Amino acid sequence: MNIIVCIKQVPDSTQVKVDPKTGTLIRAGVPSILNPYDHYALEKALAIKAKTGAKVTVLSMGPNQAVAVLRLALALGADEGVLLSDRAFAGSDTWATSYALATAVKKIGQYDLILCGQMAIDGDTAQTGPGIAFHLGIPQITFCDHVDSDGQRAVVKKLIEGGHQIMEADLPVLITMTLPVDYVAKYPSFMAAHKAQDKQVSVWTAADIGADPHKLGLEGSPTRVSRIFPPAARQKGEMISGSAEEMAAKFVEILKKESFVK
Repeated sequence: MNIIVCIKQVPDSTQVKVDPKTGTLIRAGVPSILNPYDHYALEKALAIKAKTGAKVTVLSMGPNQAVAVLRLALALGADEGVLLSDRAFAGSDTWATSYALATAVKKIGQYDLILCGQMAIDGDTAQTGPGIAFHLGIPQITFCDHVDSDGQRAVVKKLIEGGHQIMEADLPVLITMTLPVDYVAKYPSFMAAHKAQDKQVSVWTAADIGADPHKLGLEGSPTRVSRIFPPAARQKGEMISGSAEEMAAKFVEILKKESFVK
């Protein structure tokens, strides 16, 4: 069984700020991390590997420093890492990114299960995973917080409004993973991280994967981000205290004052 996990290096969202003049993210000096949703997807892939002996390949797209998250994945137990790194990929939106990743998946060759994080915390679009499935022409199941497989079928627990839905799918299939409420990421030991330095990491260009250059970068991206800005700060809320009857009366008074009720 062959599993491919798509991962991304992202800035730590707790420390990212927006430049008020340019409307772009200030990435300088901000530490980069493995996207949490991808981290969880990787852990589920490794759990399937432990049970079935599957081969796990991690795939990412980004600048050369993104090798760091591939090394982390290898230290956790992945078998091979592939990084797409080329100026031709610069400026790609989710459509162009999913095309590039799907083209790389085809070059990797055999795959039974593709796992992706639900979304990247630096974009929150949740579009790349479904885009990969579209370009590959395979089924997809999104927003899952659990996945298992015996090498023939995948069984998932998909989040739906008000609960969960248990679904099964024949392989190959692409699954996007959300995060359980109580999720705590696992990290490798020092020795595992040291040994991972000897594992294979391939760096591929657009030419290496045979990608159409007109479908990459800004030229291949139908969407544009004009600017990014933080939401306006809200006024501090008013706290109401007292008995239930007193708080209800105050609440009604506020609603009348704001003309929500007469």
